[in-house]
Amino acid sequence: MPAPSWVARVALRDFRSYIDQAVEVGGGPVVVTGENGAGKTNLLEAISLLSPGRGLRGVAISELARSSGPATWAVAARVESGAKMPGSAVEIGTGTTATARERRQVRVNGANAAVTSLGDWLSVLWLTPAMDRLFIEGATGRRRFLDRLALALHPAHASHAARYEAAMRARNRLLGDDLPADPAWLAALERKMAEHGVAVAEARRDTVTALSARLACAPEGVFARARVKLDGWAEDALERALTAEVEDRFAAELARLRGADAAAGRATLGPHRSDLSVVHAGKEMPAERCSTGEQKALLLGLILAHAELVGERRGRAPVLLLDEVAAHLDAGRRDALFGRLVRMGAQVWMTGTDRSLFEGLEGRASFVAVEEGRLTEG
Repeated sequence: MPAPSWVARVALRDFRSYIDQAVEVGGGPVVVTGENGAGKTNLLEAISLLSPGRGLRGVAISELARSSGPATWAVAARVESGAKMPGSAVEIGTGTTATARERRQVRVNGANAAVTSLGDWLSVLWLTPAMDRLFIEGATGRRRFLDRLALALHPAHASHAARYEAAMRARNRLLGDDLPADPAWLAALERKMAEHGVAVAEARRDTVTALSARLACAPEGVFARARVKLDGWAEDALERALTAEVEDRFAAELARLRGADAAAGRATLGPHRSDLSVVHAGKEMPAERCSTGEQKALLLGLILAHAELVGERRGRAPVLLLDEVAAHLDAGRRDALFGRLVRMGAQVWMTGTDRSLFEGLEGRASFVAVEEGRLTEG
């Protein structure tokens, strides 16, 4: 069993519905209960921001501040390691300042750090009710989901993705200007897009390949088993050529497509257009044609298999955030889920309005109650 890293203490100041609250929990399952609107998901969102990216809701940084507060916010945590060695705990903090409300700051053990460095300390994965439509909506959400999976296995993935996006935006601006763009500057940006875009594609491809192998060996069980496939130009090219060759081809294609991209107002080729396809293996049915319940089961199965994969690959189980996960499961499926989560050895935060849904975890989990912006342990 991999050594977990978990959030032993989390403190929130002027974050969403919280003025100034903190809670301490153990390294196993954590059950967060409270009425609808009490702030359960807000707590999970705060924890999701202890990893790179924009958190489980993906909103603008300024929207995270308490509506009647000072327009800045902060989340701090003590992260413990299963190694139980001296110095194994790390203090992580993130938030905004009055002079930079749209850019979140990060501190690790009191020192300034890059947002992307958070992945070195903690892997965080989540499943929320908002993701129930993942398979039937556009590819953007599936790419974001896939990138979160890839980041847990490849900590540098966030940095490559950010640099690719930055180079692509700069190229789009140059192509959209009224004056002719400098060919040398365009070529430099296209080389950056190729370098970082292929790195993004490699991380995604490795993630999907490893996840596919794990899913293929998994029994059907009480959760639907998925079969996953990655569709994209760069990802396909990596099947047949070396990294350097794909980078050269990508840069050449971008140069060839300058006219078409200028007319379209965007880059028409690259990993920003890739997609993840998912099939219900037991029924040989695309996920988008499955029932709502089957789609949720497919997602849950994917998340659990990936969490186990991360634990094996990195020797450190990820933190899972499962929002309202037990609400639509019958007693048998709830027991099966809880048993699997306990066996994984990961810290799993679960929310629900009814504590009785989690009675199978009594004595094996930390319980936190949320009421009117207050967090109470036990």
